Amino acid sequence: MPEGTQHAMPDGKPHEKPHEKKDALLIYNPTSGRRRHARVREVEEAARILTNAGIVTELAATTARLSATEIARKAVQDGRGMVIACGGDGTVNEVVNGLAGSSVPMALLPAGTANILAKELGIPWDIPHAARLIPGGTIRRIAMGLAEPMNGNHSESVPKGGRYFLCVAGAGPDGAIVNGVDNDFKKQAGILAYWAEGARQFFSYNFPEMCIRSNSQERRATFVVLGRTAHYGGPFKITTGASLFDNSFEILTNSQRSRLGYLICLPALWLGKLRRMKGIEAWKATSAICEAASTDPVYAQVDGEPIGPAPISFRVVPDALSLVTPALARA
Repeated sequence: MPEGTQHAMPDGKPHEKPHEKKDALLIYNPTSGRRRHARVREVEEAARILTNAGIVTELAATTARLSATEIARKAVQDGRGMVIACGGDGTVNEVVNGLAGSSVPMALLPAGTANILAKELGIPWDIPHAARLIPGGTIRRIAMGLAEPMNGNHSESVPKGGRYFLCVAGAGPDGAIVNGVDNDFKKQAGILAYWAEGARQFFSYNFPEMCIRSNSQERRATFVVLGRTAHYGGPFKITTGASLFDNSFEILTNSQRSRLGYLICLPALWLGKLRRMKGIEAWKATSAICEAASTDPVYAQVDGEPIGPAPISFRVVPDALSLVTPALARA
């Protein structure tokens, strides 16, 4: 097990110690989120803060979609002490797919359209401030989710062997929204692009059923979330019983088939009372299979990135990533 990671103790609790990494590669997306004009300046300031703290930090800007995966993969090959991801959920997802299975730890500087991981770990949405938390952080070895098409429909986005996800996967309306968002519009409008696509889907989506097989049971639903985090997106929490530090998903489904039924769920979701609503089920599992129950396609997403239509298998992969957690996030 790599230096600085957690070790199992007789009482089952993790033993942790601060990391002692002396060099890092900071991968940042210069086009993600708001305030892009200030991004380079903030990233350079973060690199200075880290270098002054004893972690010599080199910058690497992404150049295209999925380039962060290749940059992270090369960082592993080059024996980097740490990789720091600066961007939104998409950038973080690309980085973890380059680091998965290696001993190179990942730290986070939140930016981009949204950042579920930052919310989950309580990392401030201020790049220099977040950089100051990294030197005192602790490396924890965590599981990740893995999604893989079952029909052989692999692509650059979802290669053979599947695509890892750190926080959340989903299928149904959210998958349709994520798969339908125009990337150019997303770069210009940020999170508003998702709200606009959501409004369009609300009036055109017909809520096709899917079959979800998990824990030797079969359920019908129109929406499924497989969470490794309590946070889902924006201000919402859906899989409130999930934890990054557990080797499981919390899975939540909604079997409603009407627009009115989903509309009624929105205030309950906002107020944290979704589980009281008709048609909602939640359970823990380490795997699930999602298949369309009719000829209507059901689309899926992982960490806010499109992965195409079902059938898709999801499973938890233990001991998949080393994550630098700030002191305020230690459990």
